[in-house]
Amino acid sequence: MRLLVGLSALILLDSIGVPVCAQPATEQLSICLSCHGENGTSQAEHVPSLGAQKSDYVVAQLLMFREKQRIAPPMNDMAANLSDDDLQSLAEAISKLPAPETSAPIEAKAAEEARALIARYRCGSCHGADLAGQGQIPRVAGQREDYLTAALEGYKSNARPGYEPAMNEVSRDIKDEHIPVLARYLAQYRSEQSTAGQVPKP
Repeated sequence: MRLLVGLSALILLDSIGVPVCAQPATEQLSICLSCHGENGTSQAEHVPSLGAQKSDYVVAQLLMFREKQRIAPPMNDMAANLSDDDLQSLAEAISKLPAPETSAPIEAKAAEEARALIARYRCGSCHGADLAGQGQIPRVAGQREDYLTAALEGYKSNARPGYEPAMNEVSRDIKDEHIPVLARYLAQYRSEQSTAGQVPKP
């Protein structure tokens, strides 16, 4: 339903001749959140949460959508007329949203297995010790499980291009059976780094 609302907003703007880039940053953000969820916590399948995402990462992804280096029709349409300044202001607004709400922690044995995999694949070396991201490296803590699964599978198969090839290279070594374990744990992981204040880890 949220995805349909977001698409409807884009269609309405287009039908009255008002490009998305002509809207103030607050209105641009409201269009984003119609799909990506109130306060940036997505409730829609395969649509990522945006809350507390790193602004440099958001700029890079919007640029890829705008230039059609990454193909996802609703996002390509939304980003098509955004200027570089629009990308920056929208990314900064997104980065100030609260971190995504997370589900209840997974059981201890599964969490222990996932932590061992995170250490094995050195996820924290790029995404940060608290998995909240840094620079153009995204926040993965609290991201949707289905989105993380699809992203890892896409990087592993090279179906999803990265802004840089690092994730494609790293994901090649991740075993297929480890992807759902990692995705499940990351989805419920609550980082201490949050724009809404410190949140305890599980």
